[in-house]
Amino acid sequence: MTERYDCHYCKESLFGKKYVLREENPYCVKCYESLYSNTCEECKKPIGCNSRDLSYKDRHWHEDCFHCFQCKRSLVDKPFSTKDEQLLCTECYSNEYSSKCHEFFIPWHKDCFLCTGCKQQLSGQRFTSRDDFAYSEIYISLLPVLITCLQSHVGLGGSKYISFEERQWHNDCFNCKKCSVSLVGRGFLTERDDILCPECGKDM
Repeated sequence: MTERYDCHYCKESLFGKKYVLREENPYCVKCYESLYSNTCEECKKPIGCNSRDLSYKDRHWHEDCFHCFQCKRSLVDKPFSTKDEQLLCTECYSNEYSSKCHEFFIPWHKDCFLCTGCKQQLSGQRFTSRDDFAYSEIYISLLPVLITCLQSHVGLGGSKYISFEERQWHNDCFNCKKCSVSLVGRGFLTERDDILCPECGKDM
């Protein structure tokens, strides 16, 4: 007489039936799936013994449910990204979330990704972002030379200068418009493009 071979959980005979071994204990398919199967993120159904269980960061999917949230193409054995816990193919992710080209409002074209100041192509180059605009590092390093004094209209070069509200002056040019007193290190008032000492500004 042969020894009985029963499901470890429900104790029903497994003779002539499919079963699954877990930690050396046999389970009928029904018990194994109810006890140990993962639930699919997409369809919320259990992932049975006859299905491929695809997992990512402790989340699980049936093979047929593992697809891009946007275009519904299968992501099995393909690279993908996630956004707000949704799976996205690389194309949909790029179209939806990558930086947009200011020229065409689609992901940056290589030919459109230019320095705002000198128009040099920035693709593959180091750059800096200021106020949502991209500038080459060379342009940023030359800014002191390129900026001109509001008073003398001469480039600032490497000299010391005063900067206020995106306007610049040589230290020697930073004087009251009316009385010409130097305002370096002192309080001042503005009237359009002019700067005034507090004394002359009383008449404003």
